[in-house]
Amino acid sequence: MARHKTIPDERVLDTLLETMMQTGPAGLTFARAAKASGLSAATLVQRYGDREKMVQAVLLRAWDRLDAETDAADANTAATPAGAVDLLMRLMPAQTAERNATDGLLLLREDIRDPALRARGAAWAYRLVEALARRLSDDAAKGTRLAWQMASIWQGAHTWWAFTREEPADRAIRRVLENWLDDRNGRA
Repeated sequence: MARHKTIPDERVLDTLLETMMQTGPAGLTFARAAKASGLSAATLVQRYGDREKMVQAVLLRAWDRLDAETDAADANTAATPAGAVDLLMRLMPAQTAERNATDGLLLLREDIRDPALRARGAAWAYRLVEALARRLSDDAAKGTRLAWQMASIWQGAHTWWAFTREEPADRAIRRVLENWLDDRNGRA
């Protein structure tokens, strides 16, 4: 008879994501994961098989969470260009900007290297672009082109903010996105 899980996978994976944000994927060992989760290393091996599969499970859970956050932002922001800015800002709250710009890059490296994680990232990108496109133009092709531009500017603004830090992240990134909208609309 199989034993019941005392700690659900989602909770374990969320805990391990926090640990991985501190250690990087390479630092997430079974011993460290056991200490963080309260489960034995043997239990974690039973659940995930090997360290690489555990890391992948943690990062797939992170994509699940980002999908849910994207759905919520899509449902709760206006279907306007300004709503597109608001949607992106909801996905990158000011309180996590520092962490996303530094520790998050270690996770992104794994997402790009692993084919399954890379596919999840690509699927999320297309989902995000679709949500932005609906807000940027009534013409589907134009909206998609503008959405890819806006998503690229958003990511670039975050990266450049991480280097310059001349103002709070939320202000800097919002300003860049709003300037892009104004420039696109011919407003100075």
